[in-house]
Amino acid sequence: QVQLVESGGGLVQAGGSLRLSCAASGRSFNSYHMGWFRQAPGKEREFVAAINWSGGRTEYADSVKGRFTISRDNAKTTVYLQMNNLKPEDTAHYYCAADLGRSWFLSQTINDYEYWGQGTQVTVSS
Repeated sequence: QVQLVESGGGLVQAGGSLRLSCAASGRSFNSYHMGWFRQAPGKEREFVAAINWSGGRTEYADSVKGRFTISRDNAKTTVYLQMNNLKPEDTAHYYCAADLGRSWFLSQTINDYEYWGQGTQVTVSS
């Protein structure tokens, strides 16, 4: 079992920055991959970024490449999403998720992630 709690969301103007955090507890944090997803009103949940168990590999959605950075601190059992140059289209509820099923491949598929947090709202005003 893994418990995930996100924080750090809020209201920011376009061009601004936010850093989301996701604190994990339960199973050994350095044994599984982590991902960030988001869901805007009326839209499907979509992949944002993923990081492998050690923090040595990352994947990003094309829409956030060069603006968002995913990282993790295994000692603090926390994963982060640094979001820079935010745009109104980044407005969404952001979720972190844990993938315990893969040892190498970094998945962008929602169904591959077994545990989810409740999410945190990010609103970007124009």
